[in-house]
Amino acid sequence: MAKLYFHYSTMNAGKSTLLLQASYNYRERGMETYLITAKLDDRAGDGVIGSRIGIETPADTFGADDDMFAKIEARLAEGPVACVFIDEAQFLTPQQVWQLARAVDDLRVPVMAYGLRVDFQGNLFPGSATLLALADEMREARTICHCGKKATMVVRQDEAGNVLLDGDQVQIGGNETYVSLCRKHWREAVGDRPGAR
Repeated sequence: MAKLYFHYSTMNAGKSTLLLQASYNYRERGMETYLITAKLDDRAGDGVIGSRIGIETPADTFGADDDMFAKIEARLAEGPVACVFIDEAQFLTPQQVWQLARAVDDLRVPVMAYGLRVDFQGNLFPGSATLLALADEMREARTICHCGKKATMVVRQDEAGNVLLDGDQVQIGGNETYVSLCRKHWREAVGDRPGAR
């Protein structure tokens, strides 16, 4: 039975690595996969899903105006697909997440979405919020804070390493821009210490 999966975490937890490994496992067994990533994240190249450990593969891309159901339906018309993989799923619109759910239900193809849960201000991304609401199964990819606890938050930094408190929700970057922290150290980094309010 096809399901909609949401694999979520903070930055640098290896979500893209997990996606690439899962796709490889299907392909190793002779089953085709369909990989899609956000157009606006071209850190690994245009239409490329890349991992910090150096593995990458070509992928189709999505923008905010794309119909994900139509995209998957068109790919299935070209031949069988065992699983659809979505990287940078936090950039999906709520409507696109509903389109993915419809693809799972009506086209009977599993969809595995990988993305961030929260932004640098501790707010859910709209796509992630909708995935949390609609996913049949959710799995957390874990990474750690500098203190050794599980990191669940992320701070955005400028070039000098200063924590930024304001800005657009979406700004593409990696280790040079974002640092994953546990909630306690995130609160300290953004100036939200107990009793400060």
